[in-house]
Amino acid sequence: MSNILNELLYTKTHEWAKKIDQKVVAMGITAHAQEQLRDIVFVELPALGKELKAGAACAVVESVKAAYDIFAPVSGTVVKVNQKIQEKPQLVNEDPYGEGWFLHIEISNPNEFGALLSPAQYQAISEPAP
Repeated sequence: MSNILNELLYTKTHEWAKKIDQKVVAMGITAHAQEQLRDIVFVELPALGKELKAGAACAVVESVKAAYDIFAPVSGTVVKVNQKIQEKPQLVNEDPYGEGWFLHIEISNPNEFGALLSPAQYQAISEPAP
């Protein structure tokens, strides 16, 4: 069973989002996603100022298995990137909800944040039924 935090919202593609303030959202990948990827060896993040569209690829994660696109949970502008995960990609495996965060996005459409999945909705799609 994956660790799903109640203070976060989620996407169907296994990203999490958390409001930092009224305009900015932090995002990363879920514990479920990093478990599926296994040993992450490289993370490519977008440049500061890049415009993102909700549901569009915004980053790339490479594991020993393959490379995977990471999708933006909301539309907006990249205002901060986590340099630590570019230098030490295994932080995503070790602490996906803490030190392994990916980006901070200044939201261009606040309604998109409210449309993300609740923890219960995410759990229903990410974990097999008993």
